[in-house]
This record gives sequence, C-alpha cells and structure tokens, in this order.
Amino acid sequence: MIKVSVMYPYKDGAIFDHEYYKNKHLPLLKEKMGDYCVRYSVDRGLSGAVPGSPPVYIASCHIYCESVESFYAGFGPSRKEILADVINYTDLTPEMQISEEG
Repeated sequence: MIKVSVMYPYKDGAIFDHEYYKNKHLPLLKEKMGDYCVRYSVDRGLSGAVPGSPPVYIASCHIYCESVESFYAGFGPSRKEILADVINYTDLTPEMQISEEG
C-alpha cells in the first residue's frame, strides 16, 4: 500500500476553500480514480509547533493506493480534469510526496 500526500504550504493571504476541497474536489478525484483509490483522508492545518503560529500546511490529503503504478493508472487518464479543478478552491501550488506505508 502506498500513500500519495498532496500538501498545500501555508502562505499568508492565500485562498483555500476547505469545504469545496473536502466536499467537491476530493469526491471528484475518487470518482475519476475509481477503485485505484482505495481510500483518502483530508487534514486541515491548525497551528505550527509554537502556539499561535500558522500551520506548515494549510491543508493536505492522503490518497491510498495498492501501488505507485495503480496510482498513475487511476490518476493519469483524468489528470487534466482533476488539476483544472484546483483553481476552484485555492491559489496555492501543492507539494506532492509518494510514501510507502510501513
């Protein structure tokens, strides 16, 4: 099992619509990826390590797939449509990391 983490770095003044992300964008991603996406989770950043400091990431999602190949097989065909939806909830550029669960 692998985890694809898509993380949105906090930036003062940035736009991020958490409700759209959670209720529209991620269900769209799941719909397009189908069974290649085993499950996903979403996080909303609240704070950094110092009380009252901004979070490192304003939001992130974690997409769980059986393998790197299955992620690309599910994401690839709908990549343009999924990425085109990003402007509907943020002006941030996400960072992505693929990890192996261990």
